[in-house]
Amino acid sequence: MNGNLQLNADGSLRHLLTLDGLPARILTQILDTAESFISVAEREVKKVPLLRGKAIFNLFFEPSTRTRTTFEIAAKRLSADVVNLNIATSAQSKGETLLDTVANLSAMQADMFVVRHASSGAAHLIARHVEPHIHVVNAGDGRCAHPTQGLLDMFTIRQHKGAFHNLRVAIVGDLLHSRVARSQIHALTTLGCPEVRIVAPRTLLPRDVDHLGVHVHYRMDTGIKDCDVVIMLRLQNERMQGALLPSPQEYFKYWGLTPDKLRHARPDAIVMHPGPMNRGVEIDSDVADGKHSVILNQVTYGIAVRMAVMSLLAGG
Repeated sequence: MNGNLQLNADGSLRHLLTLDGLPARILTQILDTAESFISVAEREVKKVPLLRGKAIFNLFFEPSTRTRTTFEIAAKRLSADVVNLNIATSAQSKGETLLDTVANLSAMQADMFVVRHASSGAAHLIARHVEPHIHVVNAGDGRCAHPTQGLLDMFTIRQHKGAFHNLRVAIVGDLLHSRVARSQIHALTTLGCPEVRIVAPRTLLPRDVDHLGVHVHYRMDTGIKDCDVVIMLRLQNERMQGALLPSPQEYFKYWGLTPDKLRHARPDAIVMHPGPMNRGVEIDSDVADGKHSVILNQVTYGIAVRMAVMSLLAGG
């Protein structure tokens, strides 16, 4: 879909907008590069000079704590100069267009924009209009994509399970509103995972589910049976229109991950969640904090993965 916009003529990465259409070699290159950054967090001085002198602007038009913070930490560990734009008091709130905002910031010698926006395609729009030396990273747009979250999830799986070619992965919950799930599915299928399942009530499945190359399940017991990886998704109440679910309690009864339900997965299965978690709705605290959970690992790995993306884009 957007492969040409994301890649330079030599096949290297220019922007990271979506994982849809990116070749496996690019995804693997990012994961391998992230591996080399894991040790940076263990140093006394947690910095490398790869992006010294580069200016990275975090443009978050939607609320975010975890994603914005990990991008900021990642950029600072690469020695970049980081500017966090306060959208609530920015010119956008005074009627300035998105592209005018970007043009003005570009005039301040920006090298990279990290963009989160409620509208699908916002990062792509910016990428089509920036100068050739400026890079754009999509930090989540509408229901479309969240590529760095998808990548950090792949990194987490690879750290705990090794190769992808023998895994059975279940993604459970609000697929309809999840940009994360789309990025996870594209990454898993590109990296050779033979069976990706999505498990959800019919009201929370997207219309194009048949075109995603996944196996659809409507029950937790069959959906996560013998799975190596179980990824729970957040119920995105802020994006729901109308009554898609009877109640949070009813949802937890049938779709929340409890120790009893987890027994259907493989004994060494890992449990993931992109966060923030709704405990007692999507996931039981005994599971979230239990031996199968790698949820906090995901947050830690997110810094290394975002360092990898930014260094590959702007480090040349």
